[in-house]
Parts: sequence; structure tokens; C-alpha cells
Amino acid sequence: MTDENLTTDPARPAQRMRAGSLSLTFTPWIVGGILLVLMPFIFTSNSALTIMNQMWITVIFALAYNMLLGQGGMLSFGHAVYAGVGGFACMHIMNASDFFSSLPLPVLPVFGGLFGMGLALIVGSFSTRNAGTVFAMISLGVGELIAACSVIIVAFFGGEEGISGDRTYAMPFFGNEFLQQIDVYYLTSFWVLLSAALMYLWSRTPVGRMANAVRDNPERAEFLGYSARWVRFYSFVASGFFAGVAGGLFAINYEILTEENLNTTSSGVILLVTFLGGVGFFFGPIIGAVAFTLLQTVLSLQTELWAFYAGTLFVATVMFFPGGLAGLMMMHVPAFRLGKANHLIVPYIKTLIPGFIGILGLCALVEMTFHFRHAATGDNEMTLFWTTFDSHTILPWIIAIAVTAIGLGIARATAPALKEAWNEANTAGGAA
Repeated sequence: MTDENLTTDPARPAQRMRAGSLSLTFTPWIVGGILLVLMPFIFTSNSALTIMNQMWITVIFALAYNMLLGQGGMLSFGHAVYAGVGGFACMHIMNASDFFSSLPLPVLPVFGGLFGMGLALIVGSFSTRNAGTVFAMISLGVGELIAACSVIIVAFFGGEEGISGDRTYAMPFFGNEFLQQIDVYYLTSFWVLLSAALMYLWSRTPVGRMANAVRDNPERAEFLGYSARWVRFYSFVASGFFAGVAGGLFAINYEILTEENLNTTSSGVILLVTFLGGVGFFFGPIIGAVAFTLLQTVLSLQTELWAFYAGTLFVATVMFFPGGLAGLMMMHVPAFRLGKANHLIVPYIKTLIPGFIGILGLCALVEMTFHFRHAATGDNEMTLFWTTFDSHTILPWIIAIAVTAIGLGIARATAPALKEAWNEANTAGGAA
């Protein structure tokens, strides 16, 4: 063995650590890109493509909103106006045939982002002086003001009917005129991957890091020489840009925008989506956008009470899992690091499956009550869980009540064992 083989290079371990860190950083993006490419081959119908397009647009909007709430601590009740203004601007560009015919369609969301950023520059110049209640109330007032202007300023917003356009008038992009829904899907997928990557990089910049510091302790950030107001302002403007990108993609996908894209309801929905996914994690809004879009589209085809279930899920998340769905997932990281995650499998099966069955029974009671109260006279039959029965007879009610009581009762009885297994799985050395 030579001396050269015995020589230890202190840089080599650091190089291996950097290489491992880079691989962990790029792996989620590579996997995400592959999934975006493959999903149309799994879900081939046009309705599925439309749902996925809506899902990715909501992902961009939710990530943009999380730049304010999750990273900067700014609660906004009117953030939909930046997406809406960006979308309306893109719709006017679509209708400007001379300019639009010389513009490739994939570039159009950039103009939506610029218009959203322009409005954010104006509003942020006076709204970001303070955070907390002051900022929230200003955002609510601005949102209501612009929503009212959508009916008054008909030349730009189109009044109650809104504005429509045709994306196929754009200059062909490598011969593609975006006539098919699959073409729009890949355009939206490109922008969701690019926007998510840019927002992730933004969170790693000094401004993104200081936004977290200003959120947690603005006075200390001021002592360090950073202006809390300007940090909030830069975050607000960047968030307005990406919200405008989402609005531009909405215009491309649906080819129409109305007052609903600007009002407080849309702002409340994106707040719900972000909280549902988890504001404390970058990928939280992605999970929230996927979950809410499925509730809004797939579940709404099965029941008229989908909004009731979405609201219940949101309330339960805020009360019991403040970290959202992402926080619920990350709670299991210590157990995996300790190698004890397998200890939770059996307790989960004993508790969660009966609890899920009990919740389904409770949902059945809600659906039966709604049908009993609101069905037309003589319409006694209803279909629930692929079973048709008469909701005006006593037997279905007895079965639903029994399933609810038994399922939730078993879950409650096994909950202490689950808690004990959870404590053991998250404790090193097996101590209680």
C-alpha cells in the first residue's frame, strides 16, 4: 500500500456531502417533471386534463399566496385581484389580434405576471408598512374595491359578462396552435414546474430568508439593519407576479374571465387551500391545491354538499392539525429516522380504518337528511355508496347510525393504544 493511498483528502468528505445534498435537492424536481409528463398517459380523458390544468393553476396561485402568508406572515383577504388583473390583461392581449398573432402563446403568462406585479407595486407601496390586522384589512378593502370596479369599469373588466378570447389566434409555437386540451396541459405543466422552482429559489435568497425573520420578529430584523417594510414589499411584489402568472394560465385554459376571478370568495378559497396544505412548508400549498381541486371537481359530481365537506375538513385541519396536511406528513419524520415507523402500522389499522368507516356512516346520515328534507315530493329513492334505497324508511337510518356509532366507538377505544405506540415510535431507545 502506497503513501498516496494512505493520504486523506479533507475535501473529499465535504465534496461527497455536497453531492448528496444536490441529489436530494434536484430529485423532487426531476420526479415531479416525470410525473407531469406521464400523467396524461394515465388519465387520458379531456375532463381529466381539464381537472389537472385547474389543479396546476391553483398550485401556482397557492404557492404565490404562501410567499405572503407562510414566508412573510402577511394575511391577505384580497390576493385574488392580482391573479384576476393578470388574467384580464392576458385576455385583452388575446383580443389584440395584430399583437397577439405575433406572440407565442407560452409567453403570454409573463404578461399576466407583469400586470399582477404592477398592481402589487402600487398596493404594496402603502399596504406593507405594517403586517397583521392592518395589512389584512387593507388587503380586504383593496380586494372589494377592485371587485366593485369590475362592474363599473366595463372597458377593462367587461362588466358582469366578463371578457372572452381565443388562444388559437396566437402565433404557432413550433407548429403547435394549442387546439387540443393536451397541448394546454403541457403548457400549464411547464409553467407550474418553472414557477414552483423560481419560488423555491426565491425562498432561498437573502430576501426570502429575511422574510421569515420579519415574520417571526420584525424588531430584531430592524436591529440587524434590515427594513421590515421593504422586505415585506419585495415579497409582496414577487407574490403578485406569480399570482398574475396563474391568472394568465387561467385565461389560456378557460378563455374567459369574469368578476368571480376577482372577488373575496376567490381570495378566501386560496386562503383555505393554503391553510389546508400547510403554510409552514413549501410543498404544503401543492398538497392543498391538489386536495381541494379534487374536492371541488370530483366530489362535486357525487354530492351537492361538497362545500360542506370541504369546510368541515378545513375546520378540522385548523383545530387539530395546524400544520396542515404537510405538517401531518412531516410529523412522521422522527419515527422514520429512528427506524420505528413500522410500530405505527398496526395501531393505525386498528384506529384509522374504523374511524374512517364511522366518518362514512356520519356522511351517510348527512346525505340522507339532506335528501329527506329537499327531495321532490314522491322522490324517496336515493343512491349512496353505489346502493339504492328508500330514504323514507327506518332501516337505512338504523344501519347508518349503527355504522357511525360502532366505527367511531372502536376508534375511540383504540386511540390510547395508538397514542402509546406514537410516543414509543418517536422516543429514542424505546423509553416511554
